[in-house]
Order: sequence, then structure tokens, then C-alpha cells
Amino acid sequence: MKKILGLSAIGLLILVLAACGSSDEGTDQAEDTSGNEGSSEETQSLYDEIQEKGVLTIGTEGTYAPYTFHNDADELTGYDVEVAREIADRMGVEAEFKETKWDSMFAGLNTERFDMIANQVGIKPDREEKYDFSTPYTYSTAVLVAPKGGDVQSFEDLEGAKSAQSLTSNYADIAKEYGAEIVSVEGFNPAMQLLANERADATVNDRLSVLDFLKQREDAQVEIVDRQEDASASAMMFRQNNPELIEAVDEALASMREDGTLKQISEKWFGEDVSAQ
Repeated sequence: MKKILGLSAIGLLILVLAACGSSDEGTDQAEDTSGNEGSSEETQSLYDEIQEKGVLTIGTEGTYAPYTFHNDADELTGYDVEVAREIADRMGVEAEFKETKWDSMFAGLNTERFDMIANQVGIKPDREEKYDFSTPYTYSTAVLVAPKGGDVQSFEDLEGAKSAQSLTSNYADIAKEYGAEIVSVEGFNPAMQLLANERADATVNDRLSVLDFLKQREDAQVEIVDRQEDASASAMMFRQNNPELIEAVDEALASMREDGTLKQISEKWFGEDVSAQ
């Protein structure tokens, strides 16, 4: 009997030790799992992702001279393109451009098709509610363009007139303020085409773009008939909550101002410094 009891006690002791060992192992595994889950929840910032990939993806129109367009060799170029490339270079990464129509550009940013927009995006209060901006790199004014000898000769004449505008642009807002009927277009060139085809009475647009257009198309039967004096500021645009990326872009722009690169790019395209007020 004593022998049987002894064997039972030894068996019970083995079971207890095994249970303890199993419990300790389970605890270790739980801690490992918890640690792994914690690591997976840690996400990189957009700036870190860009640095890791070595590429800054930039949304742009590619049809908005002289800011972003294709030259005779079908190469993407322009003021905004050069500024964005220089920013990427100073960040130590490559610039990769994704071309898209203006009215779908914000959606492309929202769906993370690109990291930043470089397309003369004006800083507006309603946009600042949804997006973040760099420091401005362009200052320009709005002008009213109409066919030569037409009925529209001032902003006040826009009341009831057809104005060709990109729906989400600052210039569409100005045309609406003066009572214009908006004819939707997807960019600057289509707006000018509607004027040439007499399908619109006017367009409110960027002064620098219009001056470049008139320089390239001396035979165009349109002219600047009015101008607003208040300068609007344009900047690079980003999705919200990416402070490290915006800080890096702002630092690049600041260094470009300091060493004269931004002024040099500006004067190359416009013959004057449009990067300062």
C-alpha cells in the first residue's frame, strides 16, 4: 500500500510540474504575441515611407502651361515641375509625377495615388479645412479674359455671362461672385478653346498663364479686359496629418529662397520673381 501511495504522490508531483511548465510557456507565448502585435500596429509616417522608397510621388496636370505641361519633345516641364523636382532633390529622393485632370486631382490625393500636388493650388479657407499646405511658392493675380471687341469688358459684365472655369478652382469662385454662369472645363487650355469657339463669353484665370498664352498665340482673338489687384498665394498641397513631410518641403523651399534657386526658376519662366509678394 505504501508503495502504491508513493507512486501516486510521484505521479501527482509530475503533473503539477508539467502544468507549471505549460503555464509558463503559455505566458511567454502570450507576451511574444502581444509584442508582435504591438510592432505591427506601429505604422511609418508618410515622410518615412517616402525616404524608404526614395521617391516623392507628385500629382500634376501636365496641360497647364507654363506651370506644368509637355514641351515639343513631349517631356513634362514647367515652373511647378521644376520647383517640385528641386524640392525632391533637396529631400534626397526622386520626383515621380502622376498626371491627372484638375477636377480629379484632389480625389487622387485623397486615395493616396500621390503624396503631394504641385499644380498652382490656391490656398483657400475651405481647402484648409480638408488639406494641409506648404509655404507659398507663387503669388499671382486673377484676370478676366474675353474675346476682343466682345460684350464682357469688366468683372461687372460677368453678370449672366458664360464663363469657362474649372469647377474647383479659385477663379470659378470669383466668376460666381460676379454672377457668371459657369461652363465647366478641365483646365486652362479647354477654357481658352471655348472662348475661341465662341461657346463662352469669358474666363477668369491666372494672369501669368494668360500672359504666357498670349505670348505663344499672338494671333489669338482674346485679350485681358480686367484684373484684380489682390494677389493669391499657391502652395504644395498634402493630405492632413503629415507634419514631417510638410516640414521637409518647407525646409527645401526655404533653402531655395535663401540661395536664390526659387527666384532663378521663377525668372526663367516668367521674366520676374513670382515667388515673393
